[in-house]
Amino acid sequence: MTTSAPISARDLYRSFKMGERTIEVLRGISVDITPGESLFLSGASGAGKSTLLYTLAGLERPERGTVRFGEVDVYAQSERDMARLRNAKFGFVFQAYHLLPELTAIENVMLPALIGGTAKTAAAESALERVGLKERLHHLPAELSGGEQQRVAIARALINNPEVIFADEPTGNLDSNTGRAIVELLLDLVREQRKTLVVVTHDASLARRGDRQLEIRDGVVV
Repeated sequence: MTTSAPISARDLYRSFKMGERTIEVLRGISVDITPGESLFLSGASGAGKSTLLYTLAGLERPERGTVRFGEVDVYAQSERDMARLRNAKFGFVFQAYHLLPELTAIENVMLPALIGGTAKTAAAESALERVGLKERLHHLPAELSGGEQQRVAIARALINNPEVIFADEPTGNLDSNTGRAIVELLLDLVREQRKTLVVVTHDASLARRGDRQLEIRDGVVV
């Protein structure tokens, strides 16, 4: 039985200024995400899907609208409480792996736990083993392939046992075969551990791998 909380977003609006122009990126999007669901957000570049993911994840404050994680109104909290929520409940995987080059794989994986005030060496080793990098614990990012670096990033996202994994174009820097393997790994891990997964991808074939797909076009759900 999953313990993850549902995510509920209502009437999200977000725009950005480009010189004299205002670009409407989110135009009243509402979405409900069921605990344990794997939801893929697809659409063309600039459609608003990454902005929607960041807004759902407490990283991009909407101009209007609300995001609730269970009983918590995410943007009604202080910045400190929002940071605590993200660190404790959410894991993040990005297109750029965001690994610190001077740290080994296991040290990179441990970072979110250290920010949360704990050192989880055994958990980091276990997470790296789960993503197939048992023999690469002490390698630096420069000594790893792109696919291996993204596996380290996935292990890092799992270290605090989050309820939700947010992944923004996690295959964007990878060849198609490696990208498919990364998506299958993510799906296997979240289903095995009954976590919620929200993925942004421009690849329609990958988007069909989840439980549900939402296409974003011009800031609205098609």
